[in-house]
Amino acid sequence: MTEPTVPDPAYLDQIDSETRKLLAAAAVQKSPFTGAPAELVKEVERAVNGLTHTLNDVVHTLHAHPETAFQERSSAALLHQTLTDRGIEAQLGVHGVETAVRAEVGDSSRGRTIAVLAEYDALPGIGHACGHNVIAAAGVGAFLALAAVANRLPGRVVFLGTPAEEGHSGKEIMARNCAFDGIDAAIMVHPYGYDLADQVWLGRRLLTITFSGVEAHASAQPFMGRNALDAANLMYQGIGLLRQQLPPSDRVHSNITEGGQSPNIIPGRAVMKLYARSKYPETLKDLSARLEDVARGAALMTGTGVELLWDEHPPSLPIRTNNALTGRWVAAQQRRGRSPLPLGVVSETLAASTDFGNVSYRVPGIHPLIRIADPGTVLHTEGFARAANTEAAEMGASDGAAGLALTALDYLCDEDLQRSVHEEFAAQGGAIDVPSYFN
Repeated sequence: MTEPTVPDPAYLDQIDSETRKLLAAAAVQKSPFTGAPAELVKEVERAVNGLTHTLNDVVHTLHAHPETAFQERSSAALLHQTLTDRGIEAQLGVHGVETAVRAEVGDSSRGRTIAVLAEYDALPGIGHACGHNVIAAAGVGAFLALAAVANRLPGRVVFLGTPAEEGHSGKEIMARNCAFDGIDAAIMVHPYGYDLADQVWLGRRLLTITFSGVEAHASAQPFMGRNALDAANLMYQGIGLLRQQLPPSDRVHSNITEGGQSPNIIPGRAVMKLYARSKYPETLKDLSARLEDVARGAALMTGTGVELLWDEHPPSLPIRTNNALTGRWVAAQQRRGRSPLPLGVVSETLAASTDFGNVSYRVPGIHPLIRIADPGTVLHTEGFARAANTEAAEMGASDGAAGLALTALDYLCDEDLQRSVHEEFAAQGGAIDVPSYFN
């Protein structure tokens, strides 16, 4: 038995070296807006600081009891209880998802509405290796801090507990069940190995390809068969050849989940699962069409039939970041002693995907990153799971709660900021019809 070769870390080392150089030269983004009145800002900060024990409890309780997508019953119940214990009227099981949570404070008749989002699903087998326990604590902390000044808010704040981000699109399901109706902007924060004001997140689609052939005895009458596994093999090879002509930020990864039962029978059925990712909605649409061509070509070459099933789970669009809102996040984090870095400091080749992208094409939004781990600690690893249960995670939850609360407060209070946020969103193309985008 031989062992696999160890991947050479030279490329990662080079990225790390380039990142360190960019870190040394990076300038923190400045906001031209005044934001909320100083006294209101201080009161919200005091409210966040008074929630330390509560937020730590959320961080560690969720970490100790990880639950995967759509199974987050105790996690959702904890957030619901955390809200109701403080006199907040909260709903559990809303917008078409059993484990979704909703609450609101303020009055939309007095101004705009902003949503604070929280995730809390974990990864199978590895728990909170994406730090959603920290996201949950930051989101609920921000909402409770704003609830403390609810009678003075010139608008409304909605808390949305959004399940099933890992491998699914819980936010899109909720959106199709009216979760974002009447909401003008949405914000959340994600833990990471750096403090980043912005980072690239790729759009993602799931494609299931089923090739249908004709079974035959592989030795006695192979000429009477049509090999579905051959079609899957050609599809797999075709993806490899296609990669040369793809934009650098595109990603395609796949596996063959069915390919026959016995070597002496030509397989009559083969199934592939495939993820397609891209940096922009338009390029993701183009990538999708090219993959369909590869699948049909493989079927034609092998005389097999092919069925293409897109989006077993709703697709995730890339994130469209609102820079006016990002500037207020940076200002809030500076008050906490952090200096979030601008887009481009950390290589976009490290990009993943999130269903918050779908939200950001409905309303203006931000999805900044907050440091809870060493820079070399990667999401979805055991190392990041450990980092999500530390004092750094507690600090990330507290600073994240403050950042979200103050960003929301600035948005509600500063009409010039509001105007800029929505002018920028319109200039970026405005809202799109997410459910029909790929049709």
